[in-house]
Amino acid sequence: MKLSEIARILHCELHGDGDVEITDVAPVEDAPPGSLTFVVDRRRARELATSRAAAALLPPDAPDVTLPSLRTSEPYAAFVAAVELFHPSPAREPGVHPTAVIAATARIGDGAVIGPHVVIGDRVEIGCRAVLDAHVVVYRDVRIGEAFTAHAGVVVREGVRIGHRVTLHAGAVIGSDGFGFLPLPDGHRKIPQVGGVVIEDDVEIGANTTVDRATLGATVIGHGTKIDNLVMVGHGCRIGPDCLIAAQVGLAGSTTLGARVMLGGQVGSAGHLTVGDGARVAAQSGVHRDVPPRHDYAGYPAVQAREWRRASACMPRLPALFRRMRRVERAVGVGSAEDAPGDEG
Repeated sequence: MKLSEIARILHCELHGDGDVEITDVAPVEDAPPGSLTFVVDRRRARELATSRAAAALLPPDAPDVTLPSLRTSEPYAAFVAAVELFHPSPAREPGVHPTAVIAATARIGDGAVIGPHVVIGDRVEIGCRAVLDAHVVVYRDVRIGEAFTAHAGVVVREGVRIGHRVTLHAGAVIGSDGFGFLPLPDGHRKIPQVGGVVIEDDVEIGANTTVDRATLGATVIGHGTKIDNLVMVGHGCRIGPDCLIAAQVGLAGSTTLGARVMLGGQVGSAGHLTVGDGARVAAQSGVHRDVPPRHDYAGYPAVQAREWRRASACMPRLPALFRRMRRVERAVGVGSAEDAPGDEG
């Protein structure tokens, strides 16, 4: 495809030869000949001088380059659109694999693709254009909207409600029992988990992520939220719309996230707390109390990010500061070896 045609489709400003043929898209560090690459960070613009790419997507204020370029205020978004242009999702022929087991009371909309060894339980309703890959299991009384995609090995437990255009990646489990046990002298008594899960429209949930059903009521994932791989959403959590949750996050039961919350990888939250609208929590932070709206938190326990940065900057200096304090104490005759840890190192 000619670069000029790509510029038209992506609504970019063309600089240079528009007759260059583009065959694929690639990152700048290993772009092959004929490819379109992109640079957002101005510090990486110099890499274009040695790149084998045929053209580049750049922000409008990027320096001039020898390669033909497409200029746009959103180069990353344009690059995503270019990837979709060159790598469209393959069309799949509707049909039901002969090894699938579908209850007589289940209702499935037109255009569905039902793969090998799929099991669909009683009274399940699935909208049109669904894709269920191999070994997907949908328990009884589940309701699912249109354009649903479940990759291999997904399990959707009984009574779950799923909206339109939801994607569940391989191994995701929706609606498993919440972790509820009552400690008693003679052992742990299981608390019945009789609530459900509600997943709203346009949600994407990553591979091997689990979303537990509520003890009572429902665990809710708001519309447009995207959840990465290996995330644990505990029973009774309520996640607002358009949140971004990175891999290995663990949300204890009854955690509430507002709208557009962002959680970095391996964030953990204690239960029964609220993270306000627009808040961001840095990777590996431990959230033990409510986070106010539109604040950035970091650390363990999580505090405002600016405080955590200051504390982190001080940590390498603590041994030297401690040694100085011990010398001052000795000079004025206060303190003792028993008062504090040794000053070695």
